[in-house]
Amino acid sequence: MKKLSLNNEISLICKTVKNTPRIALTCYVDINEQEKIPGTYSLLNRLFTQGTKTRTAEQIASEIECNGLDIYSEMKSDYWKFSLLCLKEDFELAVELLADMMQNSTFATIEKELAKMKGETIAALDSPSVRARDEFVSNLYENHQYGHTGTVILKNIDEITLDEVKKAYSDVFVPAEKVFSVVGDIVDDEVKTVLNKYFSGLQSLKLESKMQPAKLETKKVVKVPKKDANQAQIYQGWFVPGTKSEDSPALSVLNTILGSSGLSSRLFLELRDKKGLAYTVRSIYTKARHNGDFRVYIATEPKNIKVSLEGFKIEIDKLKNELISEKELFDAKNNIIGKIQFLTETNLQQAGSMGVYELEGLGFDYLEKWISAIQDVTVEDVKKVANKYFDDKYVLTILAPEEAMCEV
Repeated sequence: MKKLSLNNEISLICKTVKNTPRIALTCYVDINEQEKIPGTYSLLNRLFTQGTKTRTAEQIASEIECNGLDIYSEMKSDYWKFSLLCLKEDFELAVELLADMMQNSTFATIEKELAKMKGETIAALDSPSVRARDEFVSNLYENHQYGHTGTVILKNIDEITLDEVKKAYSDVFVPAEKVFSVVGDIVDDEVKTVLNKYFSGLQSLKLESKMQPAKLETKKVVKVPKKDANQAQIYQGWFVPGTKSEDSPALSVLNTILGSSGLSSRLFLELRDKKGLAYTVRSIYTKARHNGDFRVYIATEPKNIKVSLEGFKIEIDKLKNELISEKELFDAKNNIIGKIQFLTETNLQQAGSMGVYELEGLGFDYLEKWISAIQDVTVEDVKKVANKYFDDKYVLTILAPEEAMCEV
């Protein structure tokens, strides 16, 4: 792995992997300020593939298909991510197409994409599990960029205009810090030459973020009545720090032990196997730049809401009051490291991890440091973070028939 710079000072991370047939490239574009109208950044992301000054959406799709390319973009909490996968002989062709999409989009199909986005969001929210997660996140991150979920976007989508999209592009996307990462059987100089050729006009400024961490001052209970729900969907979650927190390794280990390791996790064994409460039960630890959150989730019969919440409390209290076993610690560490290895097998996965670590200021080689930090976690560390973050300031979201929620 090597860190280089393009002529315009954009960071470029290169890793040569011999005898692999496809070249992977990612480009991360920083989001450093909250969108004015929820959904604007998501809509902007959708429009990158829908036509440029020289290509229609149909021409873009045809070039991608005819040349066996894989090019797509996605919008996350802190960035837009562009991904490219192609054969070595098609690398320049693919980069030229990606550069055109990123720098010359016309946004001409905005009305069509708005209607499509609206319809897809409504359809997705018809799923009880999606709706429950959506309500949990939007309430935990209320009035924050991270809380701009489907329900929030639907309330504001009709206010999004072409001018608003263009302003987001010119004021946020264009000057934002950018990081390229390339992995494959290709030499650094060749990569640098091609990227300089097609991205020489691209800006990349290290701007101070205008966003602040979201805060929760008290417990919040959100009830989402759904008459025809066969299951109760329950989320309970707390704020934890963002990506750079020194507590992150211990929280990852705690998450694995509590509920993210499938059949061997405590929530699965206690609430599903022993008590028969759950169709699905797990814990989720997510982290972004300004905030992270730790949540527990269960899908259960509506009559089991109260006993499920009691089950969450019992298992969390155990982590707060008792040390985990050395075997649990050992197994959790192996589980995490094994998943890391599985999720960084391909060139595209490696390009993605190097790029996002560099953008977040952790360094493109952070993965090895992360593995080392996981290995250093002790049983005392796990108990410490459990007591530090599992307090009485949380969001509890329950989707169920109204009569089933009367005791909550």
